[in-house]
Amino acid sequence: MHQILIIEDDDNIRGMLEYALKTAGFDPLGFADGSPLFTRLKICTPALILLDIMLPGEDGISILRKMKSSDATRQIPVIMLTAKGSEYDRIKGLDLGADDYITKPFSVIEVISRIRSVLRRCGEQTKTPTEFKVGGIVLNTDRRTVFLNDIELTLTFKEFELLHYLMLNEGIVLTRDRLLEQVWGFNYAGESRTVDMHIKTLRKKLGNAGQIINTIRNVGYKIRG
Repeated sequence: MHQILIIEDDDNIRGMLEYALKTAGFDPLGFADGSPLFTRLKICTPALILLDIMLPGEDGISILRKMKSSDATRQIPVIMLTAKGSEYDRIKGLDLGADDYITKPFSVIEVISRIRSVLRRCGEQTKTPTEFKVGGIVLNTDRRTVFLNDIELTLTFKEFELLHYLMLNEGIVLTRDRLLEQVWGFNYAGESRTVDMHIKTLRKKLGNAGQIINTIRNVGYKIRG
């Protein structure tokens, strides 16, 4: 799952972006200013950074300049968030190596589309993970194997696809309709009871580890680490 860092001082905008990106399958992490950024970059390299220009303390242009002058961070894609009409800042950011800019006010759909576009351009799509780990469960999409505490499990095709989609969206609540759409296909005519039945058999095969699949009453399911 791609981690996206959001450097934005407006709490409402930052919260909206975090929620939208998480719903879209990303792993967002927001900061109100740039002071924690470089410490964070020493721990983990994100897939992309959304960077506001107008920040308290050090502004976005200065932060971008530091990133692009360092071998350790210059390859990280950056999308600048700019105020309407700040053409000079947009040009400056692009000249310094920003990959794109988005003018406020914006729609979350536009932001997600721009992020995916930049990730494609930067070749991130070729780095799609093939192995997922949640608790003691390890699922490999290339080998189509599932191991629980080093013991291989035998799953049906749909059980495997269901577990994969749950693990791909770890921590996110997935409705039964969404699971039907993504696992069984857009034109599947079955009822949501099909999802419940497969969850039941999946939990049984996982034994005690099946407890990580949580039922969200009247909504659907989510898997937790």
